Amino acid sequence: MTRSSRNITLPPIRGKILVGGGILLFVALFFRPFAIVNAGERGVVMQLGRVQDGVLDEGFHFVLPFVTSVKTMSVRVQRSDIKAQAASKDLQDVTTEVALNWHITPGKVNIIFQRIGDETQILERIINPAVSEVLKAATAKKNVEEILTKRTELKQEIDQALKTRLVHYGLAVDDVSLVNFGFSPEFNQAIETKQIAEQQAKQAEFVALKATKDAEAEVNRAKGQAEAQRLQRQTLTSELLQKQAIEKWDGKFPVYMGSNAPLPFINITPK
Repeated sequence: MTRSSRNITLPPIRGKILVGGGILLFVALFFRPFAIVNAGERGVVMQLGRVQDGVLDEGFHFVLPFVTSVKTMSVRVQRSDIKAQAASKDLQDVTTEVALNWHITPGKVNIIFQRIGDETQILERIINPAVSEVLKAATAKKNVEEILTKRTELKQEIDQALKTRLVHYGLAVDDVSLVNFGFSPEFNQAIETKQIAEQQAKQAEFVALKATKDAEAEVNRAKGQAEAQRLQRQTLTSELLQKQAIEKWDGKFPVYMGSNAPLPFINITPK
């Protein structure tokens, strides 16, 4: 066989290989005899629609086409923002905004999917009703003032109650955050009025206290001045007055007009 004949016969073989590879690839993509479970997920295996006992971990897995299907579900921590209505111990309407961090227990993904469904159904059927009921039970034990002042205690109570409740469904609670509390407009107005009255009372108390302090200071100043004058009267003598007059004298005698004007005389001769 010459070199030129080999060049003529090789392209058809390569073409067959490419065609055969393309057919295999098409069959593989069409029948999908494999499943890929991404990071942070688990696979629920179903054969002819029946959930199997095994759970697929992350990675590549071979499955029987047409017979076996895989439903992937996230096992990462998810955050759900939930708003629930409740009533306090003193019968005030309370709207609580809760941020719940939770995740599906990886080893129970198949049971959860079989009993409840996917993540959306878990949230609607299990988590939302559980949060609402736990909040109602917790806030009913406290009045509004305790709800606001004992927030940490209330959070811990709700956290523990949700963990106990959701663990039966294969769900784990990572954290609960009480984002905000809301009250009725009438109650908010009452709180605002009370705060204004308290501020006015504190202002009046401050003004009264300041007036009392000012009056006491004035009395003390008057007493001090009176005492100083008394001491000064006790210490004043003719010699002291004469000495003070000499210290203040500028050395000039006053000038008087007229023949009968008396001549001022100051005795400065020491004794």
